[in-house]
Amino acid sequence: MKLAGTRRRRPLRWLVVVALLCATIGAGAMFLESQMIYFPTRYPDGLWALEDVTRHSGCTLEDCFFSTDDGFRLHGWWCRPTHAEGVTADVVLLWFHGNAGNLSHRADLMLRLAKTPAQVFIVDYRGYGRSEGRPSEEGLYRDGQAAWRYLSGERRVAPERIVLFGDSLGAAVAVDLATRVEAAGIIVQSGFTSVPDMAAAHFPFVPRALIRTKMDSLSKIQKVSCPKLFIHSPEDEVVPYELGRRLYEAASEPKRFLDVPGASHNDTDVVGGHRYFDAIGSFLAQCRARAEGRTRG
Repeated sequence: MKLAGTRRRRPLRWLVVVALLCATIGAGAMFLESQMIYFPTRYPDGLWALEDVTRHSGCTLEDCFFSTDDGFRLHGWWCRPTHAEGVTADVVLLWFHGNAGNLSHRADLMLRLAKTPAQVFIVDYRGYGRSEGRPSEEGLYRDGQAAWRYLSGERRVAPERIVLFGDSLGAAVAVDLATRVEAAGIIVQSGFTSVPDMAAAHFPFVPRALIRTKMDSLSKIQKVSCPKLFIHSPEDEVVPYELGRRLYEAASEPKRFLDVPGASHNDTDVVGGHRYFDAIGSFLAQCRARAEGRTRG
């Protein structure tokens, strides 16, 4: 009887061991997942003195602070260009940056985007730069919504003047936000279909079931009705070009895709040069004209 009882308990023990092992592997995978997706750099790393950032640029820069609906204080920069007489920058680019660094590391591109012409409002997610908290998928979506509320509410920017701009990780935030608000348009740069698709491209041995972060832009982009500009390099070594094309193909009209051959993931604007900025400028003009037409109508 004693031996039989021991035999009956052994399978149960093995089940417990297997369950604990699976839980450990799952917890480890979740930890590694967060470490691979988010690479925040906190203040004071970077260039933060506003006068140093904008020197000789013809732009003014403002520190902005606002809160999320779950109580975190976020930081952003509002860049306004000074243009020649007759040239206006009435469109505001709401910019959600990539997964590494902080907004101060995007200062050069911010100043160049301001010449398209546009005002640029770039936001640091929770856990980045001077923003409180720790990043997560749901947290980033809340951050995007908080930035929109700040612009359209506290700062009284009309929604038809706000164009969303999402780069890499930020593309997922911008696409999610575009399903919730009526923006003038959206620019998706180096966007991906979903995090599981990204993981499959880089780590095919990782089971999709273990990946908690979804960022399912592929299903969301189908719900976005505003004009769309997609920008991607066929040589992007981080976000596969094929994922960007799939995202574009799933989107409804009006839409445009700009190829930037020869660019890596982090120098699309540099390699694209005038062609890159002209495409953005034309898209902003299209969004502006569309908004004016609706207003007159």
